[in-house]
Amino acid sequence: MVSTAQPATFKLGDRMVKRLGYGAMQLAGPGVFGPPKDHAAALAVLRDAVAQGVNHIDTSDFYGPHVTNRLIREALAPYPDDLVLVTKIGARRGEDASWLPAFSPEELAQAVHDNLRNLGLEVLEVVNLRILFSAHGPAEGSIEAPLTALAELQRQGLVRHIGLSNVTPAQVAQGRGICEIACVQNQYNLAHRGDDGLIDDLARDGIPYVPFFPLGGFSPLQSSDLSDVAARIGATPMQVALAWLLRRSPNILLIPGTSSVAHLRENLAAGTLELTEETMAQLDRIGAPAQT
Repeated sequence: MVSTAQPATFKLGDRMVKRLGYGAMQLAGPGVFGPPKDHAAALAVLRDAVAQGVNHIDTSDFYGPHVTNRLIREALAPYPDDLVLVTKIGARRGEDASWLPAFSPEELAQAVHDNLRNLGLEVLEVVNLRILFSAHGPAEGSIEAPLTALAELQRQGLVRHIGLSNVTPAQVAQGRGICEIACVQNQYNLAHRGDDGLIDDLARDGIPYVPFFPLGGFSPLQSSDLSDVAARIGATPMQVALAWLLRRSPNILLIPGTSSVAHLRENLAAGTLELTEETMAQLDRIGAPAQT
């Protein structure tokens, strides 16, 4: 048996964080818009995450908008010394809850100040620049202008570290030529393995890769295969998907989201789930048709 929890930590910026973190997106209302259905329950999830040892929380002021950051501040401020809050900019919300690009220097500066104000911070530890060139995932295009604007905010002392989200390998390479990139956040899971090469390249350079949607985009057959494996080893499909990601590469940091304390604890238990080599091979085959 091989534990998926080794190593248990990885460096993000200049801070060591546990590889199993928490994503706050689901704390907002339906469609990540408006207030939570249960305000007290949202606060309880955040507090329990920290009580369970989570020290990496992913958020954005465009969740709600403003909702999740204000919940985080209400639940957790004054923040524990070891807690790393990672936020995102580069989008804004329409009145119809749509997701709209917000890349101008003025919009990026406003987003940084909104995050600072709603989180109650003087400096943001890590800010991911979310690229929205397409509604269907990463799309090629120069990121020089918005990233240069964000780097200027870093020089002003408002941001410590910069990451990229929803980007192609070419954009990561371009970004690393503009400023130091602390992390990359893209969709990646058992069924969607397009970033395999990028993950390995980042691992060699000690840069974290933060996958989102650990169960997103599975075909019915892939979901069935994952459920079969989970049932055989007495775990949930989400736990197995997270455990596989932890085992995939030591630079992978996870931010599974939930609005339930019970589901939060289930997700965190994935860090102690053990997978045999046979099980890993079976899981690897789930995504084999999707590999390029």
